Amino acid sequence: MLTKVYGSAVFGIEAITVVVEVNIDKGIGYHLVGLPDNAIKESNFRIAAALLNNGFKVPGKKITINMAPAGLRKEGSSYDLPIALGILAASGQIESRELDRYLIMGELSLDGGVQPIRGALPIAVRAREEGFKGLILPRENANEAAIVKGLEVYGVDSLEKVTSFFDTGLPLERTHLDVETLFKEQQQLSDLDFADVRGQEGIKRCMEIAAAGGHNIIMIGPPGAGKTMLAKRLPTILPPMTLNEALETTKIHSVVGKVSDTGLIHQRPFRSPHHTISDVALVGGGSYPQPGEISLSHNGVLFLDELPQFKRSVLEVLRQPLEDREVTISRAKFTLTYPSSFILVASMNPSPSGYFHDPEAAVQSSPAEIQRYLGRISGPLLDRIDIHIEATPVPFDQLSAKSKGEGSREIRERVIAARQKQIRRFEGEEKLHYNAQMGTKQIREYCPVASGALEMLKQAMTRLRLSARAYDRILKVARTIADLGGKEQITTEHVLEAIQYRSLDREGWLGQGY
Repeated sequence: MLTKVYGSAVFGIEAITVVVEVNIDKGIGYHLVGLPDNAIKESNFRIAAALLNNGFKVPGKKITINMAPAGLRKEGSSYDLPIALGILAASGQIESRELDRYLIMGELSLDGGVQPIRGALPIAVRAREEGFKGLILPRENANEAAIVKGLEVYGVDSLEKVTSFFDTGLPLERTHLDVETLFKEQQQLSDLDFADVRGQEGIKRCMEIAAAGGHNIIMIGPPGAGKTMLAKRLPTILPPMTLNEALETTKIHSVVGKVSDTGLIHQRPFRSPHHTISDVALVGGGSYPQPGEISLSHNGVLFLDELPQFKRSVLEVLRQPLEDREVTISRAKFTLTYPSSFILVASMNPSPSGYFHDPEAAVQSSPAEIQRYLGRISGPLLDRIDIHIEATPVPFDQLSAKSKGEGSREIRERVIAARQKQIRRFEGEEKLHYNAQMGTKQIREYCPVASGALEMLKQAMTRLRLSARAYDRILKVARTIADLGGKEQITTEHVLEAIQYRSLDREGWLGQGY
């Protein structure tokens, strides 16, 4: 007897429906075809134990299982449940009249328990698009899948409950989730606050500009100047995520199995990978492709602490994602595109010793050592970072002051107001929501510069020998500064402030190494 059960394979951040065809015929044997990986090939042992421990029999006949489309490689143990149900239905141990109306996924324990899977949200999206009545999957993934409207989602914890549902009609408990209410309830500021930061008003200003326009930023300063402390507080002044952004972010995190119990990621991601990270771990890919850190930072912040310590090859792969806001992974057998629209926050010491030409420093680095150290960061990468700012040690009187600085809530209100201006400005532009996303065409249209400011910019370009990309970055930052000040035209004041945020373009920082 032939039975079909429907599952799903996650490819990139999208899901593809997989038909698990089970045929039981005369003879003896167990044949699993359709490009399964080792985890799926081992499923026969888990399935056999689960069936026996739940009062079923393993048919002593020839069992042939095909996973279609046969040309698409399948991975993971999440096909245990649909294969087990297919064997039971094909052998006549349970009824199969409703099997084709549900998409079913889950890993089986030896006692018949159903273990969580990855990619529940994209699988639920595909199930709705394919017109399935419902989705049956592990209880731990039910909230995540229930985000998708128009689909019955049933979370189960045992094989027995699933077989009873199909065989005797014993109802399963449906998972309901009010996404809009849940999203509003969970929108709150973090425990971190800019009010905790003493001094560093200049860097706070840069952080506000970066948050308002979505600009990349790098901080250069000695150890203990507060670079990491400031970076961790950037998400607290970013505008709250929209529901669409939350769903898009949850979809990416779902693929790697990093979604909270509530099922919806409601806070902007903050990712801080260690400097030993590999190229693949940063951008994504691998034998079985997975999103990397830059995609997990989508709609949030990617923080690279002590930038020169990262391998040069790792830093260079950031170039294309920083420009295109997405990363394309091309291999011989597949091509995938992951979204990667994030704010890059980088920090670094000015030298191997941590100090830059400081006669009072305990450890000094030679000019040659400093040159080699700073030369680890390429000019093209620095060109793609809009704001360069120096972090200086905080004086004792500021550290010991009892009065607190401006808090995240007040800064965030100004950031939201500036973002609202940008949303209205780019209303007719597809995939353009804030200033940092502007291309050359949009810069010409939306960045009107006063004549005096234009002359000042020309002098800076000549004196600092800035690239065309740096010119665009200055105008983008100046546009954001003007938005924060409520101005439509970019004035000399705005351009001057934007130019001073190009520290690493000046002679004396990178010199020959740049």
